[in-house]
Amino acid sequence: MNFNFTEEQEQLRRTARDLFSKQATKTVVREMENDPQGYSPALWKRIADLGWLGLPFAAKYGGADGMFLDLAVILEEVGRFIAPVPIFSDIVLGGLPLAQFGSEKQKQEFLPGVAAGKTMLTSAILEPESSWKPEGLALKAKESDGAYRLDGVKVFVDNAHLATHMLVAARTSGRGADGVTVFIVDASAPGVTITPLKPMGLERTSEVAFKNVLVPANRVLGKVGQGWPIVERTLQWAVAGQCVMSVGGAAAVLEMAVEYAKNRVQFGQPIAKFQAIQHHAANLYQDAEMMRLIAYEVAWLVSEGRPCAEEIAMAKVFVSTAYTRMTRTGIQIYGGIGLSKETDPQLYFRRAKAWEPLFGTPDAARVVIGETLSVGA
Repeated sequence: MNFNFTEEQEQLRRTARDLFSKQATKTVVREMENDPQGYSPALWKRIADLGWLGLPFAAKYGGADGMFLDLAVILEEVGRFIAPVPIFSDIVLGGLPLAQFGSEKQKQEFLPGVAAGKTMLTSAILEPESSWKPEGLALKAKESDGAYRLDGVKVFVDNAHLATHMLVAARTSGRGADGVTVFIVDASAPGVTITPLKPMGLERTSEVAFKNVLVPANRVLGKVGQGWPIVERTLQWAVAGQCVMSVGGAAAVLEMAVEYAKNRVQFGQPIAKFQAIQHHAANLYQDAEMMRLIAYEVAWLVSEGRPCAEEIAMAKVFVSTAYTRMTRTGIQIYGGIGLSKETDPQLYFRRAKAWEPLFGTPDAARVVIGETLSVGA
């Protein structure tokens, strides 16, 4: 059993770490938190020039003929530095679904622009007072003279304010998984209203209202009424991507907590010499290693296109809760000053906590695991 990355993937990792260490410093992260756009256009252009935005796409669309696992290596470093770039929303939530489920014409129209960093995508799935299940999809799409008119509201749409187009899950008929259709919607179309939400974490999410938004029939992704498998696969990519980004963040928290413990002196000696701190550090290390194993397992599974609903659920439960636990412990090692916004652990804690319910809550994932075990059957 070989757990090693290829030399090309290791080179990707080294290049990404070097780039982000210089252009995604914590000073930049804090500046972008207060910036209206929330990302660095210069850094985004550099990433596009390096070809990272096209990693998982075919070469004929401007891509690199890579796999999700190649992208995961970059995402881990994005998570490590909390790099202010919309690569997750653009590529994971938008580009991958379009690349797998789009028509040849749709792929030719959108993917080269995505790979070049000029077209930005995202997905709009969740609705107010609903879950990530198909039963929660109520945004209406009614056929009208060979096109469709969309009416409804989506919430927590990642980087909607930057997107040129959104993949919108709507209901054209039926209930549950039946009758769900995914549309490629121009974010600047008449009737689309984007309202930024105030985040606890560093993400930029918005409420997006659709009022009588006209969408041509050729902007249906996949087939009418058969869009739920697209949404389901998108959520799997999202959880896998979120998990590897959390792995990067966990590694950063472990490093900064250990370094602080070595240098913080109390009662005449570094606090790293105290058993309680050593226990905290040991717990951090264990969580970080276990997060890495399960995160890259699901990254490999989705990269290979294998069924992985149960593994995704287990990864969601463990990684999201472990990341929050780790960041909280990191703050505890820092002591009272760890609660200050001048320190770095709180940046990761806010991200971890904000990520917990996204793309399905840990409790919802536990239900999936329980059903797999036939618990309650």
